[in-house]
Amino acid sequence: MALTSEATTVWTGTLFEGSGTTRLDSSKVAEFAVNWTARAEGEAGTTNPEELLGAAHSACFSMALSNILTKAGHAPESIQTTAAVTFQPGEGVTGSHLLVSARVPGVTEAEFEAFAEDAKVNCPISKALAGTTITIEAELA
Repeated sequence: MALTSEATTVWTGTLFEGSGTTRLDSSKVAEFAVNWTARAEGEAGTTNPEELLGAAHSACFSMALSNILTKAGHAPESIQTTAAVTFQPGEGVTGSHLLVSARVPGVTEAEFEAFAEDAKVNCPISKALAGTTITIEAELA
């Protein structure tokens, strides 16, 4: 059975002077302030679509890598993934860089890098980002 997750953003005003809030409707766990300054320049206490996309990409990748490793007989102790999503005003999202560190008993660095590359290519959020450059740095902790 498919699961549909929902989030809602309410925006008031123009793009450059306005602001909004993005609410995670399905889980009801958070509501975030959003505005153009946070998106184009960064602003403490205010998020942007790319930060939220980074959260989705890092979570999805970590889950995919955990599954790939486990299926190969190497259950991970821990996986830490940071997704750095770049936004260029006037151009859009130009890439997502995954920085991964994991503790996985019994795996060589070369094997781990291959598993990480597989997860990078095949996690559902990576697939949704088709057409965007996705890079990765993966190492064992």
